[in-house]
Amino acid sequence: MAASTDKVEFGTGAAAAAAPKQEPSWEYHLRKYLMLLATLVATATYAAGLSPPGGVWQESGRDGEGRSHEAGDPVLYHSARYLAFFYFNATAFAASLVVNLLLLVLNERRTAWLAVLRFVMVLDLLGLMGAFATGSCEDLPTTVYVSTLVVALAAYVGIHILLATYAPSEAGQTSPSQVVVREKERPDDALKLKEQRKVLLLLATFATGISYAAGLNPPGGFLGETEGRHEAGDPMLKVHQLARLMAFFYCNATAFVASLLIIVLLLGRRLQRYYADLQMYGFILVVLLGLLGAYAAGSSRKADTTAYVVVLVAAVLVYILLVMVVMVLVPDPLKSSGSWLRLKSISARASHWLQERGCHQNQTESQSSSPARELLATSGGGWQGSLADEVNTGNKNEGIEKAKSLILLLATLAATITYQAGMDPPGGVWQEADEQGRYKAGDPILLFKHAARYKAFFYCNSTAFVASLVVILMVQNKSLMSGHVLEVAMILDLFGLIGAYAAGSCREVSTSIYVVALAGAVLVYVVIHVVFFTLDNEDLSNEEKRRIDKRRKRLLLLAILVATITYQAGLTPPGGFWTKDGPKYSAGSPVLEDHDEYRRRYLAFFYFNSTSFMASMALIVMLVNPNLYRPGIRCYALYVCMVVALFGLMGAYAAGCARQLRTSIYVFVLVGAVVAFIVVQLLVFFKFFESCATPDGENGSSSGSSAAAGSSSKANTPSSSSRPRRGSSPKPRPSTEATSRRRKYLMLLAILAASVTYQAGLKPPGGVSERWATAGNSLLRRSDLARFRAFFYCNSTSFVASVVVIVLLLQESLQDHALLLYAMNTAIVLDLLGLLGAYAAGSSREWDTSGYVIALAAAVLAYVGIHLVLWMLGGRRGRGRVASVPQQLLPAVPKDTRRCSSSPC
Repeated sequence: MAASTDKVEFGTGAAAAAAPKQEPSWEYHLRKYLMLLATLVATATYAAGLSPPGGVWQESGRDGEGRSHEAGDPVLYHSARYLAFFYFNATAFAASLVVNLLLLVLNERRTAWLAVLRFVMVLDLLGLMGAFATGSCEDLPTTVYVSTLVVALAAYVGIHILLATYAPSEAGQTSPSQVVVREKERPDDALKLKEQRKVLLLLATFATGISYAAGLNPPGGFLGETEGRHEAGDPMLKVHQLARLMAFFYCNATAFVASLLIIVLLLGRRLQRYYADLQMYGFILVVLLGLLGAYAAGSSRKADTTAYVVVLVAAVLVYILLVMVVMVLVPDPLKSSGSWLRLKSISARASHWLQERGCHQNQTESQSSSPARELLATSGGGWQGSLADEVNTGNKNEGIEKAKSLILLLATLAATITYQAGMDPPGGVWQEADEQGRYKAGDPILLFKHAARYKAFFYCNSTAFVASLVVILMVQNKSLMSGHVLEVAMILDLFGLIGAYAAGSCREVSTSIYVVALAGAVLVYVVIHVVFFTLDNEDLSNEEKRRIDKRRKRLLLLAILVATITYQAGLTPPGGFWTKDGPKYSAGSPVLEDHDEYRRRYLAFFYFNSTSFMASMALIVMLVNPNLYRPGIRCYALYVCMVVALFGLMGAYAAGCARQLRTSIYVFVLVGAVVAFIVVQLLVFFKFFESCATPDGENGSSSGSSAAAGSSSKANTPSSSSRPRRGSSPKPRPSTEATSRRRKYLMLLAILAASVTYQAGLKPPGGVSERWATAGNSLLRRSDLARFRAFFYCNSTSFVASVVVIVLLLQESLQDHALLLYAMNTAIVLDLLGLLGAYAAGSSREWDTSGYVIALAAAVLAYVGIHLVLWMLGGRRGRGRVASVPQQLLPAVPKDTRRCSSSPC
């Protein structure tokens, strides 16, 4: 999209006359966002397949029509609606994995797989729409509404494909006068248009994922038994609060379809500027209003709490306005006061005392010895930019800025899954209070049945959650990123996730040991593979490092999101948990594990899922250290780990989403198709590799090499070097680029915070009541009203603050307003503090565990306070300290690298 549009709008006359085949495809320009989109679709469809709409039977017996069923079977299993949902959802899941595999090896010079990629992406989109339509509707009006929206969107996609296929080429439609007008546009216009499209795509992706999950699993859960005129599998809110359920459904469905429409429009090659500026923001407004309406209707059951959510929108806007007013009225008097000067003097003396005792390492030594600094210094590690841009701009902080997005994505997704795991703990919750007073309704079952295991899970999960928030805050300060503290926080985060998974996903010590041993086995394999297959010790060229860093970026993004999927699925397995003790099972144990017929299926799911999770976690650990990932990528050891993680994901889906052979066959056929696709791709790759390894290919005697050499020699002439390259982005001003990065980080944080709080608000901690009189109401509200209110208000504040920040960041006229950006930055801090408060209130039920979370929250608050004081005392000294390091200018990238054009990049 970006490439083809830029070709018309920003190309020069010379560029328009160049050969079209040299222009990289729009898929290549948007590969990171397409991978994020495909992986989040895989996340949503994976979770929906394991937790199908309608819920699962809690006990064996017969339904209202006399058909027998076993505990753990989907309630809607025998209906045509469920079968249609199953096939659509499985198709979308498999197509998402294929898209990810294609994007991993996508090259700007390779066009052989583009047709396959586009076909699979369309198939993925159609499967997702079909699964939502069949899984979210249970009566005629809702079915007609969603079907109409889906058919309209499908018709638009078909018309769009026909227009793109039969329309004349863009180059032939562009008149010389249009080219002259576009040449006069400011260089910053190109950057702003690209950033707007990327931000809109990111926002639409987030909205698609959460609205899909919420539509298939509405708030309040599902009826477990047929009651009167309501059948098993109907939403519980349908019993007593039908109007609230309908309001949630229509708002959520509208947001889902509108977000899909935005994605289709943004991925169109012939998107015009007015189309993006005028209609896009109208669709985005529909999406955000739909999500706000769905959250207000689904997160509460009373009118006063619903009104609170609506009023919050205005409250957050007033808060941001007040921050801007304070910044304008009180900027300098504090710095000229005597107290300020005394504090600054104390800070300077403390810094000098630490330096004398060796607490501050020499900048050069730590720069060479710290793996985090090597990570930050690598090029191509961010959302955008290249090695040539880094050399040309001469920006001394370029490496740090590029690494922020990777670290930020890792921390935000870790915070997302740990927050959800704290709200919905493994083992489930008690549906009724104990007659002897040992537990209350909504308390975690695992805390009563396996106290030591639950506490191990709770402390590891909470540590990972707080460490993630600390990393998010540290990324915003460059001086903190340059030391070893960031490395410690990241490793603590990752090992906290591993410990929480090992403790919460199983009930026996032997299986916990197996889970931890898996991560060690992956690390040992990579080391052995690197030792035996990386025999040369030659130094890598800058071009080779750039290509390796590109591959690292894609692998890391995919590994992070696979870990997200498998972590949640491992803690809340398919079939759910027993909520009562029985003769052959215990409360808190997985239903499928204790069932004789499904035990082998559950074990297959557990081992596949655990293998995928541990392989992805080991990949993340290795990919953040250049000393490990560079040789690992060169010898394809990390690619093997990624393939193992994806195969484990497919195996877990096949074992966990179906209960009978006839539905399992379809999934195994899809898995076989993906395997065949990988084999064909490898055969094609090795065939091209062998052709490039021939003497003629090495000497560049082919016509393609000759053309490349000719263009390289022309590029070295003064006339050609003065013109911008075709397809390259205009170089933005440093201030514009810094503002763009800041907006991107704020947008990413706001999107993921809104995602996690939206889901937690619709599915509150403690679960919901299944009793007829109080069906759909929160159990925690009945057993501990003060704790529930604390969670609700903190969670709602965080959600609405995130949505308001998103809306403000989308305003083009306010993009470069420094005061507004600073105010929104403080709003994000408020957002994270609300997230902390909601986690502390919702993840525990007793003071001994709440005290730990409150202490962690206090530590984070103290850190934020110290961070702000040091920042103000030092006059943003951190930025100067990083900038004071002499820049080691990198040599220019050679024009002809004599690299096989079919090799993955």
